[in-house]
Amino acid sequence: MRQGSFQWMKSMNKSLILNKIRTQGPISRAQIARETNLTRPTVSSNVKELIDQNIVEESDIGQSQGGRKPTMLIINDGAFCILGVDAGPDSVKCVVTDLSGKVSERSEARLPLPVDSEKFLDALKSCIQECLLKTAGKDVIGIGVAMHGVVDIETGVLLFAPNLGLTDIPVKEELENTFGLEVKVENDARAMALGEFWFGEHGELESMLAVNIGRGVGAGLIIGGKLYHGSSDIAGEIGHMTIDLHGQVCECGNRGCLQTFAAGPAISRKIFEKTTESLTAEQVFERALDGDASCHEVLTEAGRAMGVGLTNLIHIVNPEKIILGGGVSKAHQFLLPAIRETIATASLTRSASQTKVEMTKLGDDATLIGAVTLLLVDVFELT
Repeated sequence: MRQGSFQWMKSMNKSLILNKIRTQGPISRAQIARETNLTRPTVSSNVKELIDQNIVEESDIGQSQGGRKPTMLIINDGAFCILGVDAGPDSVKCVVTDLSGKVSERSEARLPLPVDSEKFLDALKSCIQECLLKTAGKDVIGIGVAMHGVVDIETGVLLFAPNLGLTDIPVKEELENTFGLEVKVENDARAMALGEFWFGEHGELESMLAVNIGRGVGAGLIIGGKLYHGSSDIAGEIGHMTIDLHGQVCECGNRGCLQTFAAGPAISRKIFEKTTESLTAEQVFERALDGDASCHEVLTEAGRAMGVGLTNLIHIVNPEKIILGGGVSKAHQFLLPAIRETIATASLTRSASQTKVEMTKLGDDATLIGAVTLLLVDVFELT
């Protein structure tokens, strides 16, 4: 098993070539040279190294243009694997994928709540170890971890996970010391955004906002094809955008945060206020499907609140597309119409009012695939 990162093969030329093959393969050496402005000898020598390193392979499916049939190049997706982890707030999930994001193995460990740092790391390591044992004989690039909470991406430290009550956990250091593999740690919503950008089939986009609606509301923003983190790594904490100065007190201590209207616990609270019934957000959704008017109304109200928050973000960052994921988003038939109507009526311009809002196509794996993508960026993109 190869340990560590792919820095041994990183160079500007290799990255350009690899990305061409990843995004346009099967592709010929001549086409790569034309589209990257690299010389044919440069392309050929770099491709030879990439083939020797087993990340690129030749294919015989090229079409002749009147002369000799060209040899086409594709990514050797199955030669390497990556582990992706979705950690918290009540379980740890892990997958093994190839370079195309195709999942081959899974494991899951429930967190013993309430959890402390030691128990959290034990659950994390146990879940990863279970998946690693299933990768025997394969080269593992590394481990991507998508974390609930605020993360220092440079050090891989979980700074604060409010739903778990954890602070200052050196996730990257602990996992690298345990498994001897490169580890990337990211906030779960931002990881989801990255996975959506790479694997969500959204075409060529310069900007995209991916929103994770679950126990809280978080987002990841892609600008110029890159994740935007902000000056202190809190970009995307849209759940704590104030939309009502006199609203419910949020767990962060402020009043009227978006997640006090649209997250799972907020939906449970709203239905209790209307009916005095204690229901989970999932149960509210199920009853709405069965025609319960109160549950339908609560979900529609949550959609309107999300629409207000997303309209604010459209006015600030103006993304080309907004993608919704997370457990609460499964009620999209009730949420989406209210979200779209609010954006359509509240946006400043006609084009802004037509901002596309869609559901993730990655389903429950959106965050896990995002965690995997943290390592794929390291392989394929310029550093």
